[in-house]
Amino acid sequence: MDTLTNTSKPSYADVVDLDRYPIDDLDSDRGRAFVAECKAELDATGVCNLAGFIRPEAVARMVELAGALGDKAWPTDRTHTVYFEQPDESLPETDPRRRQVRSAKHGIAYDYIPADAPVRRLYESDDLTTFIAAVLGKETLYRSADPLDAFQVTTFYPGEELGWHFDRSEFSMTVMYQPAESGGEFLYAPGLRTDDDENYDGVAKVLAGEADADLKVLPSSPGSLAFFRGEHALHHVTPIEGSTPRINSVLTYGERPDMKLNDLTSEIFYGRTSA
Repeated sequence: MDTLTNTSKPSYADVVDLDRYPIDDLDSDRGRAFVAECKAELDATGVCNLAGFIRPEAVARMVELAGALGDKAWPTDRTHTVYFEQPDESLPETDPRRRQVRSAKHGIAYDYIPADAPVRRLYESDDLTTFIAAVLGKETLYRSADPLDAFQVTTFYPGEELGWHFDRSEFSMTVMYQPAESGGEFLYAPGLRTDDDENYDGVAKVLAGEADADLKVLPSSPGSLAFFRGEHALHHVTPIEGSTPRINSVLTYGERPDMKLNDLTSEIFYGRTSA
């Protein structure tokens, strides 16, 4: 477990509000109660959202880094299917395996983010991984092995958006640094597919705008941390409006130690592959 003492491993005490969110003390009564509360929220809504998880100073530093690393951000404006696979032209145009959506954003890959960046230090801590595993009921959880996508910082400028999609990773965490002035809502359809049922009809209805009543909006405030089963929840970020860009990070985990993006997805979002 990470410690807050003077060790060779950097502390994240300056990053997380440990008074509210004791991820460093999960074996205590307070820590167990915290995990139980997160599990209950995840089961009820499909997402666990922790407002103010990241301290304001760390949020400000991540916004500053996003600007300083702007020249490293890969600009994406591409179409893709919700599965990040080549469209199957043999299927009807309304089939989600053929229908394409638009993603436009600027992504800073993991290998460009300084090792001392606040949320990178948090992501690389075993305590956070252990906490996520506990809430998800997993005996073991791994940080992504992808050198580009494991942890990244994304900026959405006006007019940009993230198209509907299922994550290729089993679980994802998002950290919000700066919401957009308008637009930029994170919409999701929890549990739309399962390991045993792709539910293509249900996915097609969401893409056609016929499932508004079944969609949820993830509240987004600076410093909030949210995690969900993105492999089963169809989700997207609506187009950004106004002059303030939306800035956030995605932290990726899975039950396999060798988890990486496929080359197509990597090329779309980073302009290169992990190889």
